Amino acid sequence: MSLVTVEDISVGYGADTVLAHVSLAIEPGEIVTIVGPNGSGKTTLLRSLIGAVRPSSGRIIRKGGLRIGYVPQKLHIDPTLPITVERFLRLPGGIPRSACSGVLARAGVPGLSRRQMSGLSGGQMQRVLLARALINDPEILLLDEATQGLDQPGSAAFYRQIEEVRRDTGCAVVMISHELHVVMSASDRVICLNGHVCCEGTPDIVSAAPEYRALFGTGTGGALALYRHDHDHNHDHADAGACQHDPGEAHSHPHPTKTEAAE
Repeated sequence: MSLVTVEDISVGYGADTVLAHVSLAIEPGEIVTIVGPNGSGKTTLLRSLIGAVRPSSGRIIRKGGLRIGYVPQKLHIDPTLPITVERFLRLPGGIPRSACSGVLARAGVPGLSRRQMSGLSGGQMQRVLLARALINDPEILLLDEATQGLDQPGSAAFYRQIEEVRRDTGCAVVMISHELHVVMSASDRVICLNGHVCCEGTPDIVSAAPEYRALFGTGTGGALALYRHDHDHNHDHADAGACQHDPGEAHSHPHPTKTEAAE
């Protein structure tokens, strides 16, 4: 049974349509990356999956009792606010003190319990936000450009941690990212979005799709080459998925007139 099924949803803000007739499903244990240009509806789609945005048409079906973890782009902490990592993890809805070290270790930052939140580096902050998202042992983990502001090695390390979390817990992962070269090495499936689903499938299938190349200008090197260099296992592509449009068919992309503030 799918964790989340999206059936032909459309979402608009006022007169502007951001998402049109989007359908997809998230299966247990898979890592799915959503890519697309600014204003393509990525964050709106993620918010719809969470339930923070209601579609104007279509429906979203979630598995009963689905446990969701969410990692935002960033969290601003006032530098004058004295709050430790442990205290942050124990805020309402959090965990007891005895469980803090375990969840921080799972996020790859053991030993940070006593550190001040305002003194964390960007990479440490994102790991702490990941730890918070893992508190309720989620079945699906949603990340909204969680590595924004990190350098390439920091982003790659964060995504490796996500792969370890998936391996150890079996949770599904849905992440939005603009870092195509890193995303390609961390995904089982890529969904290319531009107001609608342009194409989807395994990373190498999407990298070769005309719709994807039209949006990102990816040649024979770039993202695909780095994906192959970084990847350490093979997928069976016999039934791995493909673009929703005939690769030889000309296809136009609607561009929403309203750019999402979060993107």
